[in-house]
Amino acid sequence: MNSKRFVLLLLALLVAPMGMAGQVKAEQINLYAAGSLRAALGDVAKAFEAATGNRVSTEFSPSGLLRQRIEQGETAHVFASANMAHPLNLVSQGQKGPVVLFARNNLCALAQPGLDVTTGTLLDVMLDPGVRVGTSTPKADPSGDYAFELFGKADQLTPGSTQTLTTKALQLTGGPDTAKAPEGRNLYAWVMDEQRADVFLTYCTNAVLAQKELPELQIISIGPQLSVGADYGLIVLDEAPQESWRLAMFILSPEGQKILGDYGFVVGDLPAKP
Repeated sequence: MNSKRFVLLLLALLVAPMGMAGQVKAEQINLYAAGSLRAALGDVAKAFEAATGNRVSTEFSPSGLLRQRIEQGETAHVFASANMAHPLNLVSQGQKGPVVLFARNNLCALAQPGLDVTTGTLLDVMLDPGVRVGTSTPKADPSGDYAFELFGKADQLTPGSTQTLTTKALQLTGGPDTAKAPEGRNLYAWVMDEQRADVFLTYCTNAVLAQKELPELQIISIGPQLSVGADYGLIVLDEAPQESWRLAMFILSPEGQKILGDYGFVVGDLPAKP
């Protein structure tokens, strides 16, 4: 294990409730996690259950909506957010923390099969009045915040594009009232299959899962001048069962990190975001 990962694990151990390292009974742990973590942390939870005998109840949804539900009194034990801001907001309200960076993601563009677009032409294509640009919902879902952060960079390349993109963006997912995909469908594959957008900005990990369902979809990488990285934050909430700390450390462990890496998340030394 690299030294940075060891320090993070040691920090978690130091702040965990006393007696955690001893023999404890099996617990049910409520894991609230960003929707983009559904597949990866779903597998992490299964591996943790098999290794420890604990049961993990998972709830996947946009991070901002989960934070609101926690604030309203829902019983979450471990919160894995698609940004650092939402768990840090809970700390500002009195949660002890700490908030640990456990993975990173990047933004990609999903494009309809017939659309002529490349990394180099993506901004021009999105600015085309005839091209519908979809995003998730800012504030409710960090993916939407990251998309609007990308829009904020666009003026560096084409003056006036930030306002154009912000105005034309269709907030199609991640909000409390946005349409939900049918059971068993990937949300982003479904949005594109329903022809609700020509280009959709989402996490690269989401784009890969969408393309597995609809292989004809294009995944367009985003050039360095517009690139946006996502920091994922992890917190064990106050009053959580002792075994919640073991789950958090399992997510940070080589086994948990490998599962996240297999789904396309940036793990390991977690290099600085672009």
